[in-house]
Formats: sequence, structure tokens, C-alpha cells
Amino acid sequence: MVDRLATLMEHFSVTAQVFHAGALCGTNTLEADGVSGQMHLVRRGTVKVVHHDGSLSITQPSLLLYARPMTHRFMTDPEQGADMACASLRFEGGEQNPIAASLPNVVCLPLDSIAGVAQVLDLLFEEAFTQRCGRVALVNRLFEVVMIQILRQLMENNDVKGGMLAGLSHPRLRNALVAMHEEPTQTWTLEVLAERAGMSRSVFASTFRDVVGDTPGQYLQGWRIRMAQQALKRGRPIKIIAGEVGYGSEVALSRAFKAYTGMSPRQWREAQTATL
Repeated sequence: MVDRLATLMEHFSVTAQVFHAGALCGTNTLEADGVSGQMHLVRRGTVKVVHHDGSLSITQPSLLLYARPMTHRFMTDPEQGADMACASLRFEGGEQNPIAASLPNVVCLPLDSIAGVAQVLDLLFEEAFTQRCGRVALVNRLFEVVMIQILRQLMENNDVKGGMLAGLSHPRLRNALVAMHEEPTQTWTLEVLAERAGMSRSVFASTFRDVVGDTPGQYLQGWRIRMAQQALKRGRPIKIIAGEVGYGSEVALSRAFKAYTGMSPRQWREAQTATL
């Protein structure tokens, strides 16, 4: 089976930064910063979580994931509180990160329902709730491991509806998606992609659109432009980037880039620099 996450995590990594470990008591509001998502691990206690569009109650050890910035409020017993470990998540590429864009606004899972994560969580909680040398660096990495395991489980259980992760969950479409991810410079025709998926041309095209939400051509363009954006952030020359992401010339890349983002590559890079 192809590794559906390998190329994604290579180009669009997720980094975690722990910001709380211990008891959380009373009412606490976490404001969206416009940049980071968050992951909260509830080890013990009852927590009511309030969002702008509703609320949920956590009554057992659970994971709460916000892939994108969202203000939320925790309400716990003012004296007993709840034992929690919390981390900010930075998805490389920000709003253009295809992983963050494909996830639901909120994911809430009991910890005992996450396959293969028990030992990681035991170590994470042990480190998070003590004061040992290297604690923060280790806990950060463990949060990142948990994130990968969550993505794996969501895909294997087909729990993501729509977008790239839904396509990667599909037993046939994922072969075509991984091919595009790993070899963006190839001339991917509908016929070749359908063959990779083991489907007829018409069935592949309609299934891809229904599951992913784009045509294969639109998806490939989006993937190439995201790759180009990552390279632009690293300061690589536009002429070199064009060849690396599947466009025959700087002119061709600029045309596709502007059609996708509304800006030329240079304008986009300048806009990114201005926000730093």
C-alpha cells in the first residue's frame, strides 16, 4: 500500500508548541490568533467547550483538535478543574496547507478510541506533568506524533468527508493522488490517472469530483501552486521553481499562479514578506 501521508508531511509539516500542562479550572477563553490551530488532551475531568456555533461536553479522557484558528471557551469545575495538556499547532503553508484545509473545524475523540496511541499518550502525559530536562522539546514532538496518528486514523476509518484527505481515504483514488503528490512534474492526463486508480476514465473523473470536490486537473494545479508557494517562501528563483512543480516556463507558472491566487508569484512573495 502506498504511504498516503509521507509526501504530505514532507512538504506540509505540522509543528506543535505546548502552552499548558496541568489543571485548568473555571472558565478559560482561548482567542484565535489567526495563525495557529490547537490540540487539547483531556486526561481527567469534565469539560464543556463552547464555540461560536455550538458547544460540546467532554466527560471522558479525550482529544480535541482545531486544525484552523477558532476561538473557544473551556468551562470546568472551579475547584476540581480538569487535567489537560494543550499545544498550538502550526501547519506549514498556513491556510494553504492541504491537511488543515481538509480537516473538520473541530475533531473530538475519546483517547481510548485512537488506535496505537496509548503508549505515546502515557509518555506525553508523564513528561507534560513533570519538570524534567528537555521536557518541552519532547512533549512538542509527542504532540506531533499524535497528530500523525490522528490523520492516519481519520483516513483509515474514512472519517473525513470531502477534500484531499477524503480522496486519500478512498481505496482507488488515493493511488492517483499519491502519484500527483510524488511526481508533480509529470504530464498527468485523465487517462493516466484513471489507470493509476484502476478505474475507467469516466468513473474516475466523476468519483474524483464527488469525493475530493475538484476535477483532477483543478486538484493538480492546486497542488503545484502550493508547492510553488513553499519554494517561494524559501527564496528559490521563480524560473527554477517552474520546472520543479511541473510548468515548462516562468511565464506558464506565473499564469497558473495568478489564476489560482489572484496574484503573480512575485506579488504573492512580497505580500508574504510584508506580513512577517
